[in-house]
Amino acid sequence: MLLGSQLRRLREARGITREAAGYSIRASESKISRMELGRVSFKTRDVEDLLTLYGITDEQERSSLLSLAREANVAGWWHSYSDVLPSWFPTYVGLEGAASLIRVYEVQFIHGLLQTEAYARAVVRRGMKGASETDVEKRVALRLERQKHLADESGPEFHVVLDEASLRRPYGDRAVMREQLQHLIEISERPNVRLQIMPFGFGGHSGESGAFTILSFTESDLTDVVYLEQLTSALYLDKREDVTQYEKAMKELQQDSPGPDESRDLLRGLLQLS
Repeated sequence: MLLGSQLRRLREARGITREAAGYSIRASESKISRMELGRVSFKTRDVEDLLTLYGITDEQERSSLLSLAREANVAGWWHSYSDVLPSWFPTYVGLEGAASLIRVYEVQFIHGLLQTEAYARAVVRRGMKGASETDVEKRVALRLERQKHLADESGPEFHVVLDEASLRRPYGDRAVMREQLQHLIEISERPNVRLQIMPFGFGGHSGESGAFTILSFTESDLTDVVYLEQLTSALYLDKREDVTQYEKAMKELQQDSPGPDESRDLLRGLLQLS
């Protein structure tokens, strides 16, 4: 995505159309569009030809961008789990790992980055009915691996609003849910985690359309991405007008939910009742 956005910036600065850029590398306009959105792999020869077309002659600048192209084609660690993942999800894992700020609203269950191993196993078994125990365990292992990034010193800011429904809907037995609630209380104390609960008592709210994730990146060339997961696919929205609507909804959810301290008290109350 970073390389694609830089190539788009260079092309637009020269006033070159996507059609003309595609012609220069023996490809279509849509191929240039997919490259600029970071949705296809990059051939070194294509990047070299585009840089020449865009008038980039400085060897240091060319070398930097070509190095970025080589890095972009290296498979991420999560690709070893691709056999147990839906086709659209590896893209999300890559974006999640690159994000500096992750904002989430979740309603069905506890978000994957906050799940205990036992709770994650119960969720995966429910979602992968008929799967072998090996595949279930591999899916759980991926979820736990994703969580390491959140716990790292250089990990992202994680702002999450959990609907109360996700806390009351049991996955696993009573002991699993108690452990999960205790884990939420503990993880909410981390400096990079802001956890809020949207209580039933509030009534209707701005998250009525369902769960969503907003991913933001340090690189100024990268736009925010909204991730919407569906039953058989997922949507990745990066148009400014779409992202703005979800940012507004997230802001309202944060304003309308009790703050982190009050939300921890709510979790403690649920733990006592469980």
